[in-house]
Amino acid sequence: MIKVLLADDQVLVRAGFRALLDAQDDIEVAGEASDGEEAVALARRLRPDVILMDIRMPGLDGLAATRRIASDERLGDVRIVILTTFELDEYVFEALRGGASGFLVKDTEPVELIHAVRAVAAGDALLSPGVTRRLIAEFAARAKEPAPSPRLNALTDREREVMALVGEGLSNEEIAARLVVSPATAKTHVSRTMVKLGARDRAQLVVFAYESGLVKPGWLP
Repeated sequence: MIKVLLADDQVLVRAGFRALLDAQDDIEVAGEASDGEEAVALARRLRPDVILMDIRMPGLDGLAATRRIASDERLGDVRIVILTTFELDEYVFEALRGGASGFLVKDTEPVELIHAVRAVAAGDALLSPGVTRRLIAEFAARAKEPAPSPRLNALTDREREVMALVGEGLSNEEIAARLVVSPATAKTHVSRTMVKLGARDRAQLVVFAYESGLVKPGWLP
C-alpha cells in the first residue's frame, strides 16, 4: 500500500485528490496538511511514501517544507511531488534543487496523477522529464555561466556521459539505446553517479547537470 500525504491550503483540492487516490486499491491517503509546518510535522509522524506538496501555502510554503523534509535523514525514503498551477514556475526549479522528485500541474488528468504517485513510490523520480527539462533549461538560462564543478572529478568519463543524458531527460532504456549497452548497465551507471554526487534521485541529477555546466541550456553537452 502506497501512503500519501496531501499538503495544500485549499480544502477542495485536498478533497478531490483524496477521493481520487483513496479509490485505488494500492494507494491510501494517510494524512492532510494545510500548510508547510503541518506538512513537515505529519511527514515525520506518518512517514508517507509520497507527499503531494502545494508550492504556495501560507506560513511555511511548500518550497521551505520540501527543503526541511529532504534534509531530514530520517525521511530519506519520502518522495515529494510539487503541485503547481503552471509549468514554468521558478519556485518549482528551486524545489527540485531542494530535493523534490518532480512536479505536476494541478489540472493534470486523474490517470496521470495516479500514475505519478505509483511511479515516484517505485523510485522512478523525475516526472514528465521533457517538461522538467524545459523548466530547468528556462531558469538555468537566466543564471550566469556556471563554473566547472570539482565534484565532477569524482565521475568517470562514462558516468559524466550518462549524467548528461539524464540531463537531456532520457530514461534508462533510452540511455542504453544511445550508448549501446543493456538497460541494467545504464541503470547501474545512473545509480553510481547519484551515489557519488549525493543526489536523492534523478531530478537532482538533472539539476546538477545544468548547474555544473555539463549540460548547457540550448544544448547539447
